[in-house]
Amino acid sequence: MTELLKSSLTRRTVLQAATVGAIGITPALRAAVYAQGSDAPEKTEVKIGFIPLTDCASVVMASVLGIDKKYGVKIIPTKEASWAGVRDKLVNGELDFAHVLYGLVYGVHLGVSGPKKDMAVLMNLNHNGQAITLSKKLAEKGAVDGAGLAKLMATDKREYTFAQTFPTGTHAMWLYYWLAAHGINPMKDAKVITVPPPQMVANMRVGNMDGYCVGEPWNHRAIIDGIGITASTTQDVWKDHPEKVLGTTGDFVKKYPNTARAVTAAIIEAGKWIDAGLQNKNKMAETIADKSYVNTSVDAINQRILGRYQNGLGKTWDDPNHMKFFNEGTVNFPYLSDGMWFLTQHKRWGLLKDHPDYLAVAKQINQIDLYKQAATAAKAPVPKDVMRTSKMIDGVIWDGKDPKKYADGFKVKT
Repeated sequence: MTELLKSSLTRRTVLQAATVGAIGITPALRAAVYAQGSDAPEKTEVKIGFIPLTDCASVVMASVLGIDKKYGVKIIPTKEASWAGVRDKLVNGELDFAHVLYGLVYGVHLGVSGPKKDMAVLMNLNHNGQAITLSKKLAEKGAVDGAGLAKLMATDKREYTFAQTFPTGTHAMWLYYWLAAHGINPMKDAKVITVPPPQMVANMRVGNMDGYCVGEPWNHRAIIDGIGITASTTQDVWKDHPEKVLGTTGDFVKKYPNTARAVTAAIIEAGKWIDAGLQNKNKMAETIADKSYVNTSVDAINQRILGRYQNGLGKTWDDPNHMKFFNEGTVNFPYLSDGMWFLTQHKRWGLLKDHPDYLAVAKQINQIDLYKQAATAAKAPVPKDVMRTSKMIDGVIWDGKDPKKYADGFKVKT
């Protein structure tokens, strides 16, 4: 009997197993032994697309460390150039899964960010760890934070350009929320453009934007290169916010449920490994800095994953709410309220014309039952509630209970 099976058997299921004997296996036991027999992964080699960002780490490490083999699959990480490219390859089946923006998955599902396709969120890959970078030129004029930016934009009138990484994605929503919290309407007071994450620093260097929101290491890289400053972290906008997810299509989950479960379990375990200690985090930074993954220097990655921040103007601080990949299991659970939040912001900014059935959409996309089975296999705790309560930078509470009222309640909106 495998260790996995031992750890997953309760007294009741042991009795069930004894009575079933040689006839077969009970449904109650299937989640525990899916790597064997008829519950083995239907597809044993899978392509997982990723964008060169620090938060692709658990996908990469699941492959590099061979954790995937433990669950009967082989993960092939596939480097992609843009989120639009990831979207297209997921939709047409060139990729089986992707390290992908939470809001991108929801946008595709509702047909507001490209072709409409039923989508699935299998797990959350990380919390926190993105930032908003402003140009050194703005900082020299006093725009070193949100209040300073608002003051400058009010007195030094011109067109201000800010970049995000995908129209319905996380970075767009953090940028818009942060600007709006400081009285700046991103749809009326500024120009917003879409730029792939690895191209942010180069575009700021040549003056194509005044600021941007992106994942690491491209905020810290701007500081190293002397062209930008960190005005805010995204965990200051929403502590322990959801960020990248393991995404796939609804069709893939239906066709290959065992594969989806196995891959999810492997990546949960990889996230657990990363968060286990300093040595593992440093090993991860060295691994993903390689040109085949993020293609940057290790020092652009290894500070902020430990919560060691600097803003590029001499201020340093230790942030306990830095990027996390497991955090005792709290990171990875695909809370329905998290998915619903992105829909409220899509409605707020006019990406959705009408209110969707927020809860029904989240239930369609977020694969709660499959996640629970994968978490059991990876020995990860699962929260009791599918909703959670969060307080945003503007003091507004989000709990998922009245999404229509929440979405309509903002003073600054489209």
